[in-house]
Amino acid sequence: MQNTEAEVKQVDWRALAQQLFPQGHEIAEKDNFLSGTAQVDGATVTVVGTTGHTPIGIEIALAQAAAILDTVRKHPGRAIVILVDTQGQRLRHRDEMLGINSYMAHLGKCVELARRSGHRVVGLVYDQALSGGFITSGLIADACYALPDATIRVMGLPAMARITKVPQERLTELAKSNPVFAPGPENYLRMGGVADIWNGDLAQALREALAADRSADRRAAAGLERGGRKLAQRVIDAVANDAPLD
Repeated sequence: MQNTEAEVKQVDWRALAQQLFPQGHEIAEKDNFLSGTAQVDGATVTVVGTTGHTPIGIEIALAQAAAILDTVRKHPGRAIVILVDTQGQRLRHRDEMLGINSYMAHLGKCVELARRSGHRVVGLVYDQALSGGFITSGLIADACYALPDATIRVMGLPAMARITKVPQERLTELAKSNPVFAPGPENYLRMGGVADIWNGDLAQALREALAADRSADRRAAAGLERGGRKLAQRVIDAVANDAPLD
């Protein structure tokens, strides 16, 4: 199956960085891994991420984890911004044999350590975000945001049809009413996984995201309010209150 133009087109991270950080940045790219610092309202933030639709293999997972741990160790309280552009977890025999799942889990734990140590962590899907590469980066942040033209999905419908043995036509029909099956930032906004879709002044949107109170995880509640996840919050409440599910 050939990729569509939307899937092939890539966003220039340098142009994005100029919009996000008009006060300046020192972000470098090496083998599709982004790392460095930037200025937001006169304060320094750590920036990590990926570009080029790169898959997340053990090298990038470790590099992102190292950058986050270095920030926790040397710069207490500094905010962390994760720029997301990935086609997901790298599907190679070598990575699987080396235990890519453990590397991804390590990255997730480092993000959680940063959060518990007082660091604000904000994710932004600026191009493409798929499967495991998204879960352990932008999606695990305090809050994840997206640009309007970003591509977000767990799995493409043709691949989902092959795996589940459900006809693609049926999945396409389900996608019209159920955001779990449908790609796109709007559907992840409905489910609560994406806090907001940024239009206009990206620098202002980032400032507001870093200033927002994210002490409570409201993703399940947001999904219920927006009609994208109707049971998650109800299950959470039932478990927390040791009560039957209504």
